[in-house]
Amino acid sequence: MTSKVPVVRSRRSPDERRAEIADAARRIALTRGPAAVTLRSVATEAGVAPALVAHYTPSMEDVVATAFATIVADELIEIEQLVSASGDALPRMQALLSTLLDDTRADVTLVWVQAWSLGSNEALAAEVRIRMDDWAAFIEAEVRAGVASGVFSTRDPAAVARQMLGMIDGLNAHALVQWGPSLERRELMGLAVEAMLGVPTGALRA
Repeated sequence: MTSKVPVVRSRRSPDERRAEIADAARRIALTRGPAAVTLRSVATEAGVAPALVAHYTPSMEDVVATAFATIVADELIEIEQLVSASGDALPRMQALLSTLLDDTRADVTLVWVQAWSLGSNEALAAEVRIRMDDWAAFIEAEVRAGVASGVFSTRDPAAVARQMLGMIDGLNAHALVQWGPSLERRELMGLAVEAMLGVPTGALRA
């Protein structure tokens, strides 16, 4: 007579459960936007009961904020690595503008756009402010490095960085609804940044 071998199910630790839930929320935010991150959708994505999600994450606002922060922080790290491998100031700026306006980041753009519209979620709004500051600081550092090397010319790198960030965000939001061809958006951005940085016409659109 063959005896059955009992199945031993391992219980996940609270930290493992929270990580599992956070990862599910991140996947939802990246594919459908932060507005789609709800108690029920996260439970379905993680394959657990809604009560379990509620037990480990009492505040869904914090879950949404964390998902947003993780996504945009990962993107900034990726962009920083790409830009840092691009050489001197001009090719670095070319790489920055090209990768942010090449229409391959619609998923992250949707995350940003929905995050701005969900400003009543204070936890999310706080993260949006932090991440926008991070982006502005990154762009400002690139501009300052270009000024220091004599490639760029501006008296206010911080203002240039904020203007660039606003234009990038706006043009990428336009891309979500396919308003205007992508080449036109890149041309407009390149022309504006060339003027702001005092570089020859066409230098950032080569």
